[in-house]
Amino acid sequence: MTAAAPSLLVLYTGGTLGMVETSHGLAPGGDFEARLRGALDTLPPARRAALPAFTLLESPSPIDSSAATPVDWQRLAREIAARYRDHAGIVVLHGTDTLAWTASSLAFQLQGLDRPLVTTGAMRPLEADGSDALANVETALRFAANPALQEVAIAFAGKLLRGVRTRKWHTSAPDAFASPNYPLLGERVDDDAVLYPGRGLEVQQRGAPRFELPDYAPLAEGGVARLVLWPGITARQVAAWLDDDRLRGALLETWGGGNIPDDPELLGVLARASGEGKLLAAISQCPRGSIAIGSYAAGRGLADAGVLCGESMTPEAALAKLVHLLAQPLDDAERRRRFLTPLVGER
Repeated sequence: MTAAAPSLLVLYTGGTLGMVETSHGLAPGGDFEARLRGALDTLPPARRAALPAFTLLESPSPIDSSAATPVDWQRLAREIAARYRDHAGIVVLHGTDTLAWTASSLAFQLQGLDRPLVTTGAMRPLEADGSDALANVETALRFAANPALQEVAIAFAGKLLRGVRTRKWHTSAPDAFASPNYPLLGERVDDDAVLYPGRGLEVQQRGAPRFELPDYAPLAEGGVARLVLWPGITARQVAAWLDDDRLRGALLETWGGGNIPDDPELLGVLARASGEGKLLAAISQCPRGSIAIGSYAAGRGLADAGVLCGESMTPEAALAKLVHLLAQPLDDAERRRRFLTPLVGER
């Protein structure tokens, strides 16, 4: 008798996908597993037969993902780490607002993952007319059953995207996610879930530690900041963030290819924070392309101030990486080295 293939693990954390309409607007609905299995049973027979078996775990307190924090990222990663060996792949059902943030954090915490971890959500609830929820869940299940995928990915609108390269791109359109600086990992083609060869994590990246599950709690309330530059920004305003003793790192979003105001006082604030051991990194406000700190005179001061170049990283991946590195007992030089090193295909 042939043993049954290991099932997938599906973790339902909340989000629009599982919500129902109430007199006060959309709110988390109960009995999610029965609702989801009932919806999957409405698929055409051939597609229903192609679905892998799965075990579903429902969060006792589903949340709107806009309320998620690094502690939630930590809790989810530890849940997966404790259970993944019993399953061929993992699907995480999550709200769309911070889906890319959670996917990025999971990738850093679960380095070296040897099976698929596919996250998804929906722009409309499962039972709503014209909902994208069922299609997204079906796509996620199909990709999560493919052992050739060995990283954290996002399945949405028929596309499979690398988790650490993805951003929410639209507030309401069904095709809400994009990977501006990395090609798709795969797509739904007719009824098949097709992985594109040569786009997954390369074998040499398997040398990373299997999992890194540090305690994010000390950083959960303002330990890392995100500062987006605007015309007229002053050193005083930046210092209000960076001089805070509780702050341990910051992501700066600069103009263009890595430019900031040529303001000695502003650069002095950055240099002082960096000299105190605060981990500072910079990316561009432009969603496409990369930065090269120092290519323009207007950006040379960033390098002189010790700010690290984030190249083409997404804000979600860059900030999640800062949190992840600062949560570990590393010295400043090692944190800086690891930030500049591709760990999970994020840069």
